[in-house]
Amino acid sequence: MENESKTGKVQTDTFLAQIGNHQNPVTGSINTPIYFSTTYEHPTLGESTGYDYTRTKNPTREVVESALASLENGAVGLATSSGMSAVQLVFSQFSAGSQIVASRDLYGGSYRYFKELEKQGLYEFIYADSEADFEKEITAKTAAVFIETPTNPLMSEVSIEKIARFTKQYQAQLIVDNTFYTPLIQRPLDMGADIVVHSATKYLGGHNDLLAGAVIAKSQEVGEQLAYSLNTTGAVLSPFDSWLLIRGMKTLALRMQRHEENAQAVVAYLKKNSQVKEVLYPEKGGMLSFKLKNQESIKDFLRNLSLFTFAESLGGIESLITYPTTQTHADIPEKLRESYGLTPDLLRVSTGIEASEDLIADLKQAFEKLK
Repeated sequence: MENESKTGKVQTDTFLAQIGNHQNPVTGSINTPIYFSTTYEHPTLGESTGYDYTRTKNPTREVVESALASLENGAVGLATSSGMSAVQLVFSQFSAGSQIVASRDLYGGSYRYFKELEKQGLYEFIYADSEADFEKEITAKTAAVFIETPTNPLMSEVSIEKIARFTKQYQAQLIVDNTFYTPLIQRPLDMGADIVVHSATKYLGGHNDLLAGAVIAKSQEVGEQLAYSLNTTGAVLSPFDSWLLIRGMKTLALRMQRHEENAQAVVAYLKKNSQVKEVLYPEKGGMLSFKLKNQESIKDFLRNLSLFTFAESLGGIESLITYPTTQTHADIPEKLRESYGLTPDLLRVSTGIEASEDLIADLKQAFEKLK
């Protein structure tokens, strides 16, 4: 994939490494400066440098927002204070009473927020699994469709292009959470989506030291509307966190390659393990899930691990293992989550950038101690 730079089109790897470079002619700084200033001087009455107040526009945040827009091939990029504030920003567009069709299997935090919106009487949510389900549920009443592909944590995929055809038929907005794949693997806007959201805390930041979100709009009009809402509500990314996100994105291409290689190696091992009932992996990216034949052994298995860290979140350089039932998806009612396959025998893995041999050795010794 290519991205636009000052010298024309370059490969995405090059674009990422060069984020913020050649943008400070006064000092020639290669590393983007962190502009902590809250407010900015006006040259005179009725004039502005383009920067007035940091909530509205900040030079450091502007660099990362421009990079996000370019990476996803969108018109406008916005950096928010968290992944959930990115989701909230997107849903601020719709009027009360709007109907939303969403992926059934999705991040527990998104589900929790959607239930809260329903409780407040703001929106009606309908959930779908397959492309056929989406085609059936999207009607003239639908204001927007929100999908994860692959889903979290069952790693199910749907065709963005097909669902985009359904949404366009009814002039509904298609929103895609692209956190798992990042724009290096999948560019939803090129496939017909209207908006992309990310928990930039995850792969984009990549170092488990940052809380951030991203929203990228395909059209200038929608992007400006979202920018107005973001300025009004104020959940912007701070200058320092914007710098951390720039720093993380510079190595995104290298990291994603290693994440994927490690995930594929771990999947190959797990598929041969007699104690594993099922492995869920979409053949791309660094995320996978697997189910144990004996769910009663999960606690001991987690305790036996030494390299994998039992923790929430994903997308960092360190390998993490998560138990969705009590962690990321605990707010989804038990009967509901088990009805679509999120059962208590499932573990989710975010492969880091360690040596794959060491990750497999850690899993192997953890399994052996269960015998």
